[in-house]
Amino acid sequence: MTGAAVIIGASGGIGAALEAALIDEATFEKVHGFARSRTGAQHLDLLDEASIAAAAAHVAKGPAPTLVIVATGLLHAGERGPEKAMRELDPAWLAETYAINAIGPALVAKHFLPIMPRTGRAVFAALSARVGSISDNKLGGWHGYRASKAALNMLMRGIAIEEKRRNDRTIVVTLHPGTVDTALSRPFQGNVQAGRLFTPDRAALQLLDTIEELKAPDSGKLFDFEGKEVPF
Repeated sequence: MTGAAVIIGASGGIGAALEAALIDEATFEKVHGFARSRTGAQHLDLLDEASIAAAAAHVAKGPAPTLVIVATGLLHAGERGPEKAMRELDPAWLAETYAINAIGPALVAKHFLPIMPRTGRAVFAALSARVGSISDNKLGGWHGYRASKAALNMLMRGIAIEEKRRNDRTIVVTLHPGTVDTALSRPFQGNVQAGRLFTPDRAALQLLDTIEELKAPDSGKLFDFEGKEVPF
C-alpha cells in the first residue's frame, strides 16, 4: 500500500508493535503514531475530540493515509475491572468503558475517513474483541467490555455503509487480535490455552496479514487474527 499509515494507541502493546512493524516493512511513505502519552503533533486523547481533529489535520498535510488502525481498548483500570455479575454494574465505569472502546474510535473515523483517498483501496480498522459478539456470548459477565465492543462493531458497520458511498473500495472493519501478552490482558491470562497467548510482535504481524487479505465486500465485518469472520 502507498500513502501513509496511522496507528492510534501507538504507546500500547499492540499499537507499538504495529507501528514498529509498519516502519520495518517500509511499504508506506510515512507512518504516524499517536497516543495520549505522546506530546506535540503525536498527541491524541480519545476523550478529547479536539486532539483527534488536530491529529487528523496533521496527517492531512500528506501523503493521504491509506491505512488507519485504532489499537486502543479499556478492560480494567486501577481497582476497576470487568464485571462478574450485574450487581457490579456502575454507571461511571460503564460510561468510561464506552467512551474509550466505542465513542473514541468512532470519533477517529469521523475525522480520519474524510482525509483518506476517495478512490482506490484503503483500510480503516479498529481493534474489537470476540467477546463483543452477541451471538457468541455463552458465559455472561464482563458486561461493560462486551457491550462497548458490541457497540464498536455496530458503529463501524454503520460507518462502513456510509463510507461506501464516498469510496466503494474503502474497507472499514473491526479486528479481534486474540489474547495478547499486554497490560490489558495480563490479569486474565491464566485460562489461555497453550500456544494461544501471543506476543505483541506476533499479534501485530497477524493483524497486518489479515488486513492485507481484506477485500471490499468485507467492509463492515469483524475478523479474527486468522482472517476468519466472527459473527456479530
